[in-house]
Amino acid sequence: MTPAVDATTFRGAMRNLAGGVAIVATGQGEARRGLTVTAVTSVSADPPMVLVCINAASGSHDAVLRHRSFSVNLLGPEHAELALVFAGQGGVQGAARFGEAGWITGESGAPVLENALCGLECVLETHQRAGSHGIFIGRVVAARYRCGEPLLNFQGAFRSLAAA
Repeated sequence: MTPAVDATTFRGAMRNLAGGVAIVATGQGEARRGLTVTAVTSVSADPPMVLVCINAASGSHDAVLRHRSFSVNLLGPEHAELALVFAGQGGVQGAARFGEAGWITGESGAPVLENALCGLECVLETHQRAGSHGIFIGRVVAARYRCGEPLLNFQGAFRSLAAA
């Protein structure tokens, strides 16, 4: 068996993959949890499904398993500060991260960011552990979207297409 590359080298290499920035959110009231992610992709259009990877050490990982529904909120450049809050910068934790950002309760019961570029509400279909992360596949039960520029993560910094 070929040995794996070390985690630091792998993270450095993967910083070259530009990715859209999203907030995954679950729960209601004081049980709401959420985090900033870039590991989101579509799986299927029929039925509509998405895949999200969440570090198993994150409180949001177990919260998604507990609530069995979640939202994927694709962000624009105007959401950069919110993305930092949900990435854990500034020390804000748990339901306090949701603050005054304009969250509504979606049809699935999951929090949805009202002015996100895209808000996908998902019901958990499948969960699998892979290394340090959980792989969640959700069936999309509601979606809302608008036109706008995406917030991107590249080389460890948030960027926009216009700035590129």
